[in-house]
Amino acid sequence: MESEGKMTVRLMLAVSVAVIGSLQFGYNTGVINAPQEIIESFYNETWIQRYNEEIPRATLTSLWSISVAIFSVGGMIGSFSVGLFVNRFGRRNSMLFANVLAFIAAIFMGFSKMASSFEMLIIGRLIVGLYCGLTTGFVPMYVGEVAPTSLRGALGTLHQLGVVVGILIAQIFGLNQILGNESLWPFLLSCIFIPAVIQCIALPFCPESPRFLLINRNEEDKAKSVLKKLRGTTDVSSDLQEMKEESRQMMREKKVTILELFRSPLYRQPILIAIILQLSQQLSGINAVFYYSTGIFQKAQVEQPVYATIGAGIVNTAFTVVSLFVVERAGRRTLHLIGLAGMAGCAVLMTIALVLLDTVHGMSYLSIVAIFGFVAFFEIGPGPIPWFIVAELFSQGPRPAAIAVAGLSNWTSNFIVGMGFQYVEELCGAYVFIIFIILLIIFFVFTYFKVPETRGRTFDEIASEFRHGDNQADKQPEELHLGPAEDSTV
Repeated sequence: MESEGKMTVRLMLAVSVAVIGSLQFGYNTGVINAPQEIIESFYNETWIQRYNEEIPRATLTSLWSISVAIFSVGGMIGSFSVGLFVNRFGRRNSMLFANVLAFIAAIFMGFSKMASSFEMLIIGRLIVGLYCGLTTGFVPMYVGEVAPTSLRGALGTLHQLGVVVGILIAQIFGLNQILGNESLWPFLLSCIFIPAVIQCIALPFCPESPRFLLINRNEEDKAKSVLKKLRGTTDVSSDLQEMKEESRQMMREKKVTILELFRSPLYRQPILIAIILQLSQQLSGINAVFYYSTGIFQKAQVEQPVYATIGAGIVNTAFTVVSLFVVERAGRRTLHLIGLAGMAGCAVLMTIALVLLDTVHGMSYLSIVAIFGFVAFFEIGPGPIPWFIVAELFSQGPRPAAIAVAGLSNWTSNFIVGMGFQYVEELCGAYVFIIFIILLIIFFVFTYFKVPETRGRTFDEIASEFRHGDNQADKQPEELHLGPAEDSTV
């Protein structure tokens, strides 16, 4: 039906308010980068006050790595807890309750300097990581469930757009002239309470997920009313029919636990795909660039490395918008393959630039081009697609458990990169990105052979592919065929 793909004011409001949580995730990912030297000076001053000596370099490196990576520990816990909230309180109310964590984190980080306590800053990073871990489950699930099938990919990309806009805002606010200076850096970390207030005010005006109302609460009249507002039409019979079919399938499936995802042959393949796609996002090396880009540009002898980092953030945002417009045309699988291949090529250029930096003139410019290209290809595929494709691979029954597992995989690999990159960089030097090149090639091969196309298909159609081993739904004449995954059992 034509109305199924229509963008309405209510739909856009619901998605936009939800994506504030994504913006928070991006902001807290990027905010720790620019003021690194200033915060390290705060750590040193605090150490001197306590022990009357300067902090040992190894201790400072460890404390800084913990400050960066503890965010991911919170994210792991939060992402694994998604199912506890969404099935009990609903998708919208879960997003609302989670903002309490953002307020608590803002208090800890905002008053850490006043209290001369780097421990408060680290605890604040842990709590805001917990909040962001929940958000990375709540937002894609809510957006995927309120969006019509024909707009699900485009609206799902808005989660990643929120993330990259948050990173860009953090990079700009982190400039020394704005908030990234010795007096204002606590506010730079704690201003996350502002979007939390906005979301708390706006969320009550947004509808609950109609899928949750019908399937989890059996409130068909309320779900129908919400659908009419979201779709801008009185005829929502096709949406209701799809949800009822999914509900019947869920009753046959019963409630699916995390252990059953791995035990049951029905879910084993899609959960493997979901995990690998999440790993392909984080182990691609993108967070090494996000967390440590200023340091990378300094090593590449780039003048004004902070501005080069902001340039990467602008490229990041621009190509997420590109992905938003092409994801429903090119397909998820195609864009993911293009993104992985492009990132591998740019990582090769980055390695060449770093190796030849001292012997060949102009290599610093090549490093900038390589990093900008690396970020651009990330946002074409590996950035947005793993977040919302997980919700597409599973029906309502196993979806919360699957999103929890996928989120845990994402945050665990995020932690590994955040905690370990500095040490690996010291060990490997200019050759550090070779590790990511090898991983990107592995992820490309896996995606080529194992990941199905989900574009334009209902949740039940995608789930039935795994139930019956039937990939015929992929074989649409207008799609670009890229190989075995479209012609074999996944």
